[in-house]
Amino acid sequence: MTVQWLDVGFSELTLEQLYGLLQLRVDVFVVEQNCPYSELDGKDKHPQTRHLLGVNEQGDIEAYSRVLAPDISYPQASIGRVAVTKSARGQGVANQLMQRAIAIAKHRWPEDHIQIGAQDYLRHFYQQLGFVVNSDVYLEDGIEHLDMLLMYKTKET
Repeated sequence: MTVQWLDVGFSELTLEQLYGLLQLRVDVFVVEQNCPYSELDGKDKHPQTRHLLGVNEQGDIEAYSRVLAPDISYPQASIGRVAVTKSARGQGVANQLMQRAIAIAKHRWPEDHIQIGAQDYLRHFYQQLGFVVNSDVYLEDGIEHLDMLLMYKTKET
Protein backbone atom coordinates (compact mmCIF):
# COMPACT_ATOMS: atom_id res chain seq x y z
CA MET A 1 0.00 0.00 0.00
CA THR A 2 1.30 3.40 -0.96
CA VAL A 3 0.85 6.01 1.75
CA GLN A 4 1.75 9.69 1.65
CA TRP A 5 2.74 11.08 5.06
CA LEU A 6 1.66 14.53 6.22
CA ASP A 7 2.93 16.18 9.42
CA VAL A 8 0.65 19.11 10.24
CA GLY A 9 -0.38 21.32 13.12
CA PHE A 10 -4.03 21.71 14.11
CA SER A 11 -4.52 25.01 12.26
CA GLU A 12 -3.02 23.46 9.10
CA LEU A 13 -5.56 20.64 8.93
CA THR A 14 -8.21 20.94 6.26
CA LEU A 15 -11.80 20.30 7.30
CA GLU A 16 -11.69 17.03 5.33
CA GLN A 17 -8.50 15.94 7.12
CA LEU A 18 -9.93 16.83 10.54
CA TYR A 19 -13.12 14.92 9.80
CA GLY A 20 -11.11 11.95 8.46
CA LEU A 21 -8.78 11.70 11.45
CA LEU A 22 -11.63 12.00 13.93
CA GLN A 23 -13.62 9.39 12.01
CA LEU A 24 -10.66 6.98 12.07
CA ARG A 25 -10.08 7.52 15.78
CA VAL A 26 -13.74 7.00 16.65
CA ASP A 27 -14.01 3.96 14.36
CA VAL A 28 -10.98 2.30 15.99
CA PHE A 29 -11.06 3.42 19.61
CA VAL A 30 -14.79 3.79 20.26
CA VAL A 31 -16.62 1.49 17.81
CA GLU A 32 -14.13 -1.31 17.04
CA GLN A 33 -12.89 -1.56 20.63
CA ASN A 34 -16.41 -1.04 22.01
CA CYS A 35 -15.09 1.60 24.37
CA PRO A 36 -17.19 4.71 24.84
CA TYR A 37 -14.94 7.50 26.09
CA SER A 38 -14.40 11.19 25.51
CA GLU A 39 -12.30 11.24 22.33
CA LEU A 40 -11.91 15.02 22.21
CA ASP A 41 -9.59 15.96 25.06
CA GLY A 42 -8.35 19.41 24.00
CA LYS A 43 -4.83 18.18 23.20
CA ASP A 44 -5.43 18.15 19.43
CA LYS A 45 -5.52 21.93 19.22
CA HIS A 46 -2.47 22.64 21.41
CA PRO A 47 -0.11 24.88 19.39
CA GLN A 48 2.75 22.36 19.60
CA THR A 49 0.73 19.22 18.80
CA ARG A 50 1.60 17.52 15.54
CA HIS A 51 -0.84 15.36 13.58
CA LEU A 52 0.71 12.64 11.43
CA LEU A 53 -1.60 11.49 8.66
CA GLY A 54 -1.01 8.54 6.35
CA VAL A 55 -3.10 9.23 3.25
CA ASN A 56 -3.79 6.80 0.39
CA GLU A 57 -3.90 7.65 -3.31
CA GLN A 58 -7.61 8.53 -3.05
CA GLY A 59 -6.92 11.01 -0.26
CA ASP A 60 -8.41 8.85 2.51
CA ILE A 61 -6.64 8.65 5.86
CA GLU A 62 -5.33 5.11 6.40
CA ALA A 63 -3.17 5.83 9.47
CA TYR A 64 -2.90 8.49 12.13
CA SER A 65 -0.98 9.42 15.25
CA ARG A 66 -0.75 12.46 17.45
CA VAL A 67 2.66 13.67 18.60
CA LEU A 68 2.57 15.77 21.76
CA ALA A 69 5.11 18.13 23.25
CA PRO A 70 6.48 17.53 26.75
CA ASP A 71 4.12 18.39 29.63
CA ILE A 72 0.92 17.88 27.63
CA SER A 73 0.28 14.23 28.54
CA TYR A 74 3.58 13.32 30.19
CA PRO A 75 6.71 15.19 31.31
CA GLN A 76 8.31 13.83 28.11
CA ALA A 77 7.22 14.14 24.49
CA SER A 78 4.63 11.51 23.70
CA ILE A 79 2.88 9.70 20.88
CA GLY A 80 -0.75 8.70 21.08
CA ARG A 81 -4.00 8.02 19.27
CA VAL A 82 -2.08 5.58 17.04
CA ALA A 83 -4.64 4.16 14.60
CA VAL A 84 -4.58 2.26 11.32
CA THR A 85 -7.63 1.31 9.24
CA LYS A 86 -8.53 -2.39 9.07
CA SER A 87 -7.74 -2.40 5.33
CA ALA A 88 -4.17 -1.10 5.93
CA ARG A 89 -3.27 -3.45 8.79
CA GLY A 90 -0.71 -6.17 8.20
CA GLN A 91 1.07 -4.18 5.49
CA GLY A 92 3.73 -2.44 7.57
CA VAL A 93 1.80 0.83 7.76
CA ALA A 94 1.74 0.88 11.57
CA ASN A 95 5.52 0.46 11.68
CA GLN A 96 5.99 3.30 9.18
CA LEU A 97 3.58 5.45 11.17
CA MET A 98 5.46 4.93 14.42
CA GLN A 99 8.89 5.41 12.84
CA ARG A 100 7.74 8.77 11.44
CA ALA A 101 6.07 9.80 14.71
CA ILE A 102 9.26 8.98 16.61
CA ALA A 103 11.30 11.03 14.12
CA ILE A 104 8.95 14.01 14.56
CA ALA A 105 9.22 13.85 18.35
CA LYS A 106 13.03 13.52 18.26
CA HIS A 107 13.34 16.45 15.86
CA ARG A 108 10.95 18.81 17.65
CA TRP A 109 11.78 17.92 21.26
CA PRO A 110 15.29 16.45 21.40
CA GLU A 111 15.03 15.27 25.00
CA ASP A 112 16.29 11.86 25.93
CA HIS A 113 13.05 9.88 25.66
CA ILE A 114 9.44 9.54 24.44
CA GLN A 115 6.61 8.25 26.64
CA ILE A 116 3.53 6.36 25.44
CA GLY A 117 0.51 4.82 27.11
CA ALA A 118 0.12 1.62 25.10
CA GLN A 119 -2.59 -0.97 25.04
CA ASP A 120 -1.08 -4.06 26.65
CA TYR A 121 -1.85 -6.35 23.71
CA LEU A 122 0.43 -4.16 21.55
CA ARG A 123 3.42 -4.22 23.93
CA HIS A 124 5.49 -6.48 21.61
CA PHE A 125 4.88 -4.18 18.64
CA TYR A 126 6.19 -1.21 20.62
CA GLN A 127 9.07 -3.23 22.09
CA GLN A 128 10.22 -3.99 18.53
CA LEU A 129 10.45 -0.22 18.03
CA GLY A 130 12.68 0.12 21.12
CA PHE A 131 10.13 1.06 23.76
CA VAL A 132 10.51 -0.50 27.21
CA VAL A 133 7.75 -1.08 29.76
CA ASN A 134 7.96 1.33 32.69
CA SER A 135 4.72 0.68 34.58
CA ASP A 136 2.44 -2.07 35.74
CA VAL A 137 -0.60 -2.85 33.62
CA TYR A 138 -3.52 -0.55 34.46
CA LEU A 139 -7.07 -0.15 33.22
CA GLU A 140 -7.88 2.90 31.12
CA ASP A 141 -11.42 3.08 29.82
CA GLY A 142 -11.77 -0.65 30.56
CA ILE A 143 -8.76 -1.64 28.42
CA GLU A 144 -5.44 -2.89 29.81
CA HIS A 145 -2.68 -0.33 29.21
CA LEU A 146 0.90 0.16 30.30
CA ASP A 147 3.35 3.02 30.07
CA MET A 148 6.36 2.58 27.83
CA LEU A 149 9.46 4.69 27.29
CA LEU A 150 11.80 5.07 24.31
CA MET A 151 15.23 6.23 25.36
CA TYR A 152 17.44 7.90 22.77
CA LYS A 153 20.40 10.20 22.58
CA THR A 154 20.65 13.19 20.30
CA LYS A 155 23.71 13.54 18.11
CA GLU A 156 26.22 16.12 19.18
CA THR A 157 27.11 18.61 16.45
